[in-house]
Amino acid sequence: MNVSQSIILAVLFIPLLAVILGRLRMDVAALTIPTIFALLQYAGLGIFSSPGHPDMALRAFSGFSEDPVVILVSVFILTAALEKSGFARWITIQILKIGGNSTNKLIFLFSGTAALLSLFMNDVAAATLLIPSVMEACRRTGINPGKLLIPVSFGSLLGGMATYFATANIIASSLLQSASPSQEPLNVLSFLPTGGLIALSGLLFMTFFGNRLLPDREGAAAFRKDKLTGSDLEKSYNLVERTWKVRIHKHSPLCGCTLREIGLGENFGIVVAAIRNGKRSLLFPAPEVEVKAGNQLLIIGREERVRELANQGVQIKPEDMENTLSKRGLVIFELLVMPRSGAVGKTLKDLDFRKRYGWSVLALQRGSSNYRTDVGSMRLSVGDSLLAVGESSRRDATRNDRDFIMLEASPADQPLRLKETGISLGLLLASVAVAALGIPVFAATLVAALLVIFSGTISMQEAYESIEWQVIFVVGGMYSISIALVESGLAQSAGLLLSRLAELFGPLGLAGGGFVIASLLSQIMGGQFEMMVTGPIAISAAIQYGLSPQAIALAVALGCSNSFLTPMAHPANLLMMAPGGYKFSDFFKIGWWLFMISFIMLLVGMVVFWKL
Repeated sequence: MNVSQSIILAVLFIPLLAVILGRLRMDVAALTIPTIFALLQYAGLGIFSSPGHPDMALRAFSGFSEDPVVILVSVFILTAALEKSGFARWITIQILKIGGNSTNKLIFLFSGTAALLSLFMNDVAAATLLIPSVMEACRRTGINPGKLLIPVSFGSLLGGMATYFATANIIASSLLQSASPSQEPLNVLSFLPTGGLIALSGLLFMTFFGNRLLPDREGAAAFRKDKLTGSDLEKSYNLVERTWKVRIHKHSPLCGCTLREIGLGENFGIVVAAIRNGKRSLLFPAPEVEVKAGNQLLIIGREERVRELANQGVQIKPEDMENTLSKRGLVIFELLVMPRSGAVGKTLKDLDFRKRYGWSVLALQRGSSNYRTDVGSMRLSVGDSLLAVGESSRRDATRNDRDFIMLEASPADQPLRLKETGISLGLLLASVAVAALGIPVFAATLVAALLVIFSGTISMQEAYESIEWQVIFVVGGMYSISIALVESGLAQSAGLLLSRLAELFGPLGLAGGGFVIASLLSQIMGGQFEMMVTGPIAISAAIQYGLSPQAIALAVALGCSNSFLTPMAHPANLLMMAPGGYKFSDFFKIGWWLFMISFIMLLVGMVVFWKL
């Protein structure tokens, strides 16, 4: 081992040990390693090339321009658009209708849905989306959440094995291209046969045996009250009995007038929440919208004020108390007036609140008292809570304001937005389809992400917020490890050691050995971090032994998702700890079964689908 190889190992080992011991964040380590590599290359050492080439130092950060980074950014944006559309929430509602009170049936439905969502979404995002539905199902059925939350986490991990769009799987394909010599990358459907076999086996095992192995923890937080929905806020402010339907007759003097000209707010203290014309609804209409015969207005106001409209040629009826504004798609949230806010001592009219923020304030809570009449004329005080309503597209302007703190409601009662769902889901599926036809995956997903932004389904600010930057930094930064291991000859040397498994046990020995090593390391390291370290070595061993490097890379990548033994093995597992009241041992009790099932099914898949 020469000097450069020894230094590379030292630079890798120290930050890696600090990550394992919890002394260093993974993303900090991922940026520290390429920085040191770059400095060493600049100093004349041969990290990325032969010694004496300081101009090669920039290769340390070349990972940020690689395919995996572009693909991950695009997938994060597409996932956020799908979540915003309400598609995932709609799926969970259907689960509750089908599952009934059967624990086994709910285990299968929740874990299977998590696996299905993970085919297109980040594993953590898929698991997170289902937690509120699990809690609601537990409250309705009396089933302890300890029986359902681990299946959601494990289901998302199993689904991640069957899709190209898992982080470790994307990196595996990229590492094949950067190998020496360069290899054919894996395609979009490469993971489906073997990963699907593992996923199906794991889901069936949890369905039939999970109820016996999963705990029934009394400390589970299933019955704690969740964050209030918009409908809950409306009821707490007593708005539901102040919501009315007003139908405009053809001889009404209001026909042809704009909302501004009618002045419902100024003259009657009434807020117009929506206008319905036939099957089309206009939520939170602008003051310039013209009222026409046959329109139905959804308004909010005191009964005596609303009844004053009776002589304007309209028909007035109270709205169904269960048909809340939030369920119609309007965003309901609270704003708290902050200390030293510029709004203190001013009225909403003084602030020109509607024009400035694009929202209407329906009620004001001060102490234990609620005010729902002439709120716009009340002078604001520190600690006042304002109940606001509007459309989600204007949310960013309020969220970033320094005068108010926004308390967002749970979106659990928001309706499915068919247009946004069609756009986001259609673009996501289209990107998968064109990638399967041979278009580069990064190009297909990036175009889909741009189109979902151009369509207005998701704003640019929401796109920024959807990106898991820690993952991006880890993937981009740790790419330098792959280059250093290959260029220094360390990958080739380590490959010779791994190839002994093939000599002893044949091709399945190398695939199974790579899978087990990756699986064990994934219990203490992030899958994307571990793939960067183990992947190049396994691929190099496959090339040297004359085996399919694609099959070996796939086996290692699947091992990175085999994170069932400990809660810290994957963020999706950690998400379940508090709400499920789990202990450390709860994951191992059922997880080691899935660990072994995954290993056996991998070997079957290597024989059946990869002919090893």
